[in-house]
Amino acid sequence: RIMQDSHLSVAAFGGSFLMMVALNYFIDEGKAVDWIRALERQLRRCASIRGLQITMVLVVVLAVASMLPSYEVGRFLFAAVFGLVAFTAVDSFGQVLDRENKTAEVVRAGGLGAFLYLEVLDASFSFDGVIGAFALTQNIFLIAIGLGIGAMYVRSMTIMLVENKTLAQLRYLEHGAFYAILALSMIMFAQTLWHIPDLFTGLIGAALIGVAFWSSIRYNRRSSPDTG
Repeated sequence: RIMQDSHLSVAAFGGSFLMMVALNYFIDEGKAVDWIRALERQLRRCASIRGLQITMVLVVVLAVASMLPSYEVGRFLFAAVFGLVAFTAVDSFGQVLDRENKTAEVVRAGGLGAFLYLEVLDASFSFDGVIGAFALTQNIFLIAIGLGIGAMYVRSMTIMLVENKTLAQLRYLEHGAFYAILALSMIMFAQTLWHIPDLFTGLIGAALIGVAFWSSIRYNRRSSPDTG
C-alpha cells in the first residue's frame, strides 16, 4: 500500500530522470551514428542550445501537471524537479571525475561516478518494476526472488555484451536501448494520469530494441564485402 501510494512521486522522479538520460544521448554534437536520421540529425543540430534537454523535460512536466488534480500537483512537481536535480548532480559529478582521469586514484573515482549514475538509473527502473510486481502478487519474498534473478541476469548479459564487444558489432542496438528509455520515461509520466498495463510497458521496450537489433543485422549484411 505504501509503494502504491508513492507511485505518483516515483513516476515523476523516474520519468524526468530517464527522459534526461535519453535526451542527453540524442542531443549530443559528438554523436556520430544516427538510426532514425530525420529525427536524430535535428536533435544533434540543437545540441548547441544550452539547457535544451532540461527545458524539454520541464515542458512535459508542466503539461502533465496541468492535467493532474490540484491536490497532487505539488507532490508531482517536487518529485519531477528532484529527478532533474539528481540527474544534473550525478552527471556533473561524473564529468568532473572524468576530466581528471590521468591518475590511478581518479580513475577509481571516475568509476565511482559511473557507479552512482548507474545506481540512480537502476533505482528508477527498479521502483517502477516493484510497483508493477505488486500487481501480480503480494508475497514480498516472491517479489524479492523475481527481482533478484532479473538483476543477476541483466548483470550477466551486460558483462557478456561488453566482453564480446556486441555494441560495436550491432550499430543501432544502443540507439534502440535509449529509445526504450525515452519511451519508458513517457510511460511513467502517463501512469500518473492513466493506468498503463505492465505488459505494454515491457513489450514496447522489447520491440524497440528488437527493431534496432534487426536494423543492425541488415546494416551489417549490406556493409559486408561478401554481400557486394
